[in-house]
Amino acid sequence: MIYETVLFDVTDHVATITLNRPDVLNAFDQRMLDEFAEIWKRCRADDDIHVIVLRAAGGRAFSTGVDRKAGRHRHPNPWSADDPGFFLGAKQNRVWKPLLCAVNGMCAGGAFYWVNEADVVICSDDATFFDPHTTYGMLSALEPAALARRIPFGEAMRIALFGLDERMGAQRAYSIGLVSEVVAGGSDALWARADVLARRLATKPPLAVQGTVKAVWDSLSMSPHAAREVPLIYPQLTNPTSQAEFTPGPKIEPEIR
Repeated sequence: MIYETVLFDVTDHVATITLNRPDVLNAFDQRMLDEFAEIWKRCRADDDIHVIVLRAAGGRAFSTGVDRKAGRHRHPNPWSADDPGFFLGAKQNRVWKPLLCAVNGMCAGGAFYWVNEADVVICSDDATFFDPHTTYGMLSALEPAALARRIPFGEAMRIALFGLDERMGAQRAYSIGLVSEVVAGGSDALWARADVLARRLATKPPLAVQGTVKAVWDSLSMSPHAAREVPLIYPQLTNPTSQAEFTPGPKIEPEIR
């Protein structure tokens, strides 16, 4: 299938999604929302896909959120309206294959729908993170609410409240755990690093990896007691099968991070 707003490729069990609206800073319109809904179905159902990389063309921005000029379809009844996250969020679409986000340039507003549901986030050294909602008189809710599960509460609130007055740089994002690695050298170096990490994940038994992703994400909505007890079911169900499909490969010296 050919998409209009993104590039999509599957090579060596790695699905690479490239946001491809650089002329509007990779902002999403209704077409992109619909295409992501289809892409997540494809990623979930295709067992040839083990890992997903999300990146963005153009260099200036990963994404600046919703396209304010093109807009998106809204149901006239607010209680029947769909949030963009229903289309964009990997976990909201039950995709348990690990998602690696490679963020370059500006990452703003609705772009956090992708970042908040990623399993690994890396960024270029020129990346900046901000949420412009309040500057334009708009309430910011779902993006910072999910962000507060990833970073300290005060940092999430500061991003949500200060709008365009502040931008968080790459090193600050790394220091608070929003990203796990900062890559120097621009988009090409960032994409190359994302590919290295994705290919490492793609060689591991997929059921073990996907079960790990699902167990950890499911535990986020559980009480401390349930988070200890319920995830125990996952290895009991999955390990016999995933170990059976394990084939030892060449020994690789681990990186020291």
